[in-house]
Amino acid sequence: MKQKLWNTLLQWNPIQRYNMFLYNYSNNEYSQHGEDGILKEIFKRLEVPDTLSSWAVEFGAWDGKYLSNAFALVLRGWSVVMIEGDEEKYKDLLDTAKEYPLITPIQAWISQFDYQDKSLYKLLQQTNCPKDFELLSIDIDSYDSDVWDTFHTYTPKVVIIETNSSAPVGVKWRHHIPAGEPISKGSTFTTTLEIGMNKGYTLVHYTGNAIFVRNDLISKLNVPQQILDNPNILKVI
Repeated sequence: MKQKLWNTLLQWNPIQRYNMFLYNYSNNEYSQHGEDGILKEIFKRLEVPDTLSSWAVEFGAWDGKYLSNAFALVLRGWSVVMIEGDEEKYKDLLDTAKEYPLITPIQAWISQFDYQDKSLYKLLQQTNCPKDFELLSIDIDSYDSDVWDTFHTYTPKVVIIETNSSAPVGVKWRHHIPAGEPISKGSTFTTTLEIGMNKGYTLVHYTGNAIFVRNDLISKLNVPQQILDNPNILKVI
């Protein structure tokens, strides 16, 4: 079924053969668009062990399981910081953390910029998460890109971040709510791509969530040169 889907897609848009580089590993245990399997393959190539010395950070975490990009890592023995702002959802997260003590739960609404009180940097300072941790998963349906753009000191190996996939390549905006105008929810693919490149990351896959790998590690993935030369080809539309 997966191969049939890709054959149809390639007939419509042959350039998408390059996205098959990681697509064939897609699998959902708890994720939404195959990210569990894709991340598993990335970390295999990066030779990251499935032990408690491997760390992931995810927000908003909901109950720690629902559409999570990190809970499958908990089941593989990783240490995971999960951050959720909603009080009711956080109660569910606490229940999950009681069952899975490798989860460090935090209740907080992440600040938009790093100089603010509830910045990601300041929250992680309260945990044992190392500076060079393995995965940062950002999904707050709003100012995701601002959080990552101003995040400092910590240098995750892999970043997965939600974008507004409705905008075509080349369109740039960040999340904002202009008075009397429609909400520009989230940031576009191109805006997020530029942030990642400026921070020293390479885009390796796109599902609506953009998956970046730190540049000093990219040689381990055997990324097709066409993607390295033009990451825009990872976006279908």
